[in-house]
Amino acid sequence: MKTKLNIIKGLGILAIVVAAFTSNAQQDPMYTQYMFNTQTINPAYAGTWESVGFMALGRHQWTGWDGAPETYSFSFQAPLKNERVALGLNVINDKVGYVKRFYLYGDYSYLVPLSEKTNLRLGLKGGFTSYNHNLAEHNIIDPGDPSFVGDIDSKLKPNFGVGAFLYSKRAYVGFSIPRVINSKFESDYQNFSVEGQLRHYFLMAGAVFDLGENVKFKPTALTKASFTSETGTPLQLDLTGNFLIKEKLWLGAMWRSGDSYGFIAQWLFAEKLRIGYAIDFATTNLKHYNNGTHEVMVSYELRFKKEKVVSPRYF
Repeated sequence: MKTKLNIIKGLGILAIVVAAFTSNAQQDPMYTQYMFNTQTINPAYAGTWESVGFMALGRHQWTGWDGAPETYSFSFQAPLKNERVALGLNVINDKVGYVKRFYLYGDYSYLVPLSEKTNLRLGLKGGFTSYNHNLAEHNIIDPGDPSFVGDIDSKLKPNFGVGAFLYSKRAYVGFSIPRVINSKFESDYQNFSVEGQLRHYFLMAGAVFDLGENVKFKPTALTKASFTSETGTPLQLDLTGNFLIKEKLWLGAMWRSGDSYGFIAQWLFAEKLRIGYAIDFATTNLKHYNNGTHEVMVSYELRFKKEKVVSPRYF
């Protein structure tokens, strides 16, 4: 009986891992509040806040399943004395079943003013990814099965990324490749290997429109894809519509092609502190086996320049 339960549990975790890295059309962590978490995928976003800023996000996907994906990210950005240059930092811890990925990347962005209202930032990202998969942790029928002995090689894999971010106060368009180099992680036993880092392409856009004196509407879109020959995946599209009420409360909804839909809420405190929450519901067969996906985001800005009127930041 115990062996049967272990097999069922193992198959469940395997299904989660397969779904997370294939059917979702991507390998990099996904975020429902991507429009407020752009720096993790686009280094050129660093510096757009024009202040020292911190952002932390926690995402629990498909809650109710053992081994379901969990992602925690932390981002930091700061302008330098040369106001055209900004630096950033991204730390991401991603876990799916027994598979663990840790990302540590620094960002550099340079501002190219195009007009009085429009700016272009060009960015570089550099750092490493660590991959770990302890095969011995799996519950298997034969504890001596050589296919489940040892760890996947957890050596650090350096990488770099590029990005561009064109923006004004009310609109933006961005393109980025967070990790340019494709690489594999190999097991220390029987030459088992797994795709460690895949080249993903991200195209994003958004705009803000006035719907009245106290209401603004912000539609955004994010397209992501990987075109590697062996593991290429179809395009995935995220569409989101958010309403800003009295410059304090964001309320919106999200749809992700072939995957899920969800809802977003965010409260702004004195233009410095933001707290956001999002919930997703799967549209695939996984919807029958989990309690949804929950995501919490907190950001804070340190403004050292005294301004008579603080302009709101919409993205």
